[in-house]
Amino acid sequence: MVMQSTFRLTPRRRGFHVVTREVLEQLPPLPQAGLLHLFIQHTSAAITVNEAADPDVLTDFESVFNKLVPENMPFLVHTLEGPDDMPAHIKAAMIGHSVTLPITAGRLALGTWQGIYLCEFRDRASGRGLVATVYH
Repeated sequence: MVMQSTFRLTPRRRGFHVVTREVLEQLPPLPQAGLLHLFIQHTSAAITVNEAADPDVLTDFESVFNKLVPENMPFLVHTLEGPDDMPAHIKAAMIGHSVTLPITAGRLALGTWQGIYLCEFRDRASGRGLVATVYH
């Protein structure tokens, strides 16, 4: 059986944000066993799973990605939407647009320190749309 829903996350400032609780609040009750697939419907934000216990990790991710893909690189051509636009697309492509998580005993089988991240790469972004598909 497959269930699918679409929802929007609360708009957030640029950076890395743990959104596990917000995602779970948008989902129907989870089955005893299965998979949750999350897809972000944007090209300048990403979704991933990583450390959710220490907020310094979020800051460090932002610092590293800004160092790897800085704004105002003189060779970029896609600049109509501002200096953060093309770097946002590149960063989103590096992380990815979906995650698949196991469901065990009616809960996401995340590790002790893991959480779902919204990786927001634009300075001014609206709420990001997600498609959640539950397979059981």
